[in-house]
Amino acid sequence: MTVSLEDKEHFKTLQNQLKNYWQEGDILENDDQDILVIPSFSIDQEVGKKVVGFLHYEERLLFSLIRLRNPLTRLIYVTAQPLSPIIIDYYLQLLPGIPFSHARERLLLLTTYDSSLKPLTEKILERPRLINKIKHFLRPNKSYMVCFNSTILEQELSIKLDIPLLASSPELLYWGSKGGSRKIFAKCNLLHPDGSQLVYNINDLIREITLLLERKSYLNKVVIKLNEGFSGEGNAVLDVSGISGLFSADLSLEKKDNLVTQIIHEAKVQGLGETWINFCQRIPELGVIVEAFIEGKIKFSPSMQGYITPSGKVEIISTHDQILGGEDGQIYLGCRFPAQEDYRLQLQELGLKVGLELAKKGAMERFSVDFLAVKEEKKWLLYAIEINLRKGGTTHPFMTLKFLTNGNYNTDDGLFYSPKEKEKYYIASDNLQKPQYHGLLPYDLMDIIAKHHLHFDSSTKTGTVFHLMGALSEFGKIGLTSIGNSWEEAETIYQTVENILDSETEDNLK
Repeated sequence: MTVSLEDKEHFKTLQNQLKNYWQEGDILENDDQDILVIPSFSIDQEVGKKVVGFLHYEERLLFSLIRLRNPLTRLIYVTAQPLSPIIIDYYLQLLPGIPFSHARERLLLLTTYDSSLKPLTEKILERPRLINKIKHFLRPNKSYMVCFNSTILEQELSIKLDIPLLASSPELLYWGSKGGSRKIFAKCNLLHPDGSQLVYNINDLIREITLLLERKSYLNKVVIKLNEGFSGEGNAVLDVSGISGLFSADLSLEKKDNLVTQIIHEAKVQGLGETWINFCQRIPELGVIVEAFIEGKIKFSPSMQGYITPSGKVEIISTHDQILGGEDGQIYLGCRFPAQEDYRLQLQELGLKVGLELAKKGAMERFSVDFLAVKEEKKWLLYAIEINLRKGGTTHPFMTLKFLTNGNYNTDDGLFYSPKEKEKYYIASDNLQKPQYHGLLPYDLMDIIAKHHLHFDSSTKTGTVFHLMGALSEFGKIGLTSIGNSWEEAETIYQTVENILDSETEDNLK
């Protein structure tokens, strides 16, 4: 899909409107706005196939409904398939101080009734009448659109609706890719794994692995990454311990290439049911890099999340320790907030450098940077791994915390405080999945929540908020954010919820 010069200029004009909005205060907190939420995961369809319950990930942006706490705000939420009414009711009941009926009148839910793996935005673009319905609802000069990630599809929809998109221009997508991230890290002088440039065929990949092992012949593993991925999907780990020692020997480059060629098919591709053959088929289209696998006896996977306003101001809004799974720890499962005290302020400092560089290039809205934290003696080394120029797995739990508590993140100590100066912590997951949960309907979950008082307590600002409820019945999968006044309390709340769900569904295992 190509975009005409005229459309590009129109899109820039629309985005410039956001700068004018921002001069009058934080647009995210302004009342009397119409917000169009397009929770479209405009990513490679092959990646989407590997994520269990992928279509239901559209529910992760339902925290946006909490913006209806502003009494003049109106919101449109579009999904591929209809959402269960009880799921919507669940979120609206969380609103502090706003009558349920008042909020519901200002919410328009629309659906494409299309369960294919095509991006939601593409489905909307294929339905002109749906576009007209959306456009009719939106008020001129009082509307903007938000999305999961910004691509040429979201740009086209923004133009057709004639409203600004609160996200980076698709022209900047490269800087949120694996290859683009490495260039930003080098520009900012951030420590990052030794690795390669972006290549587009298997022979060049083999040569880049060879050159990496020539520089680092002590490596036991390398990580091969498609230039685009999601939650760790698109990575492969190759054990090179059997050949790396030979790279210090006096061998020709061709013989070293042959050593890599003999084992490269043994790379372990991350993701359920993925194979090396399928992985290789994606290389010509997406491109691929290779990096050194960072070892460490004490190793964590923290991240920071930032925000770039349309006027170019960079704000640090959170740090997390990511919970990773899979055989080689490459798959995102959830997160803990905030990151460990030992390195959370350093994460903020490094993330700010990246944010300032992205702002220079014209980026806006959310970005995050993933790191590996390795403890060597008494010092933590933070390796920058990847930039996400979009919303991510840490976005919805943090925004849920912020909207429900009306508190603030303090960059001086990296902690979040409620208005009553209570520290807040949480544990969140998109992947609480068990066979016995299969068949649970959203209504069944609500029965369990009510029976065991698992709902979020607005008086103490603690408890659990659920998401991905639509994935329960078919996939036995649920997401949750458990908020406490300490890590220990958040952990206890999370574990209590899991134990109760297990107990309530144990008969399903018989």
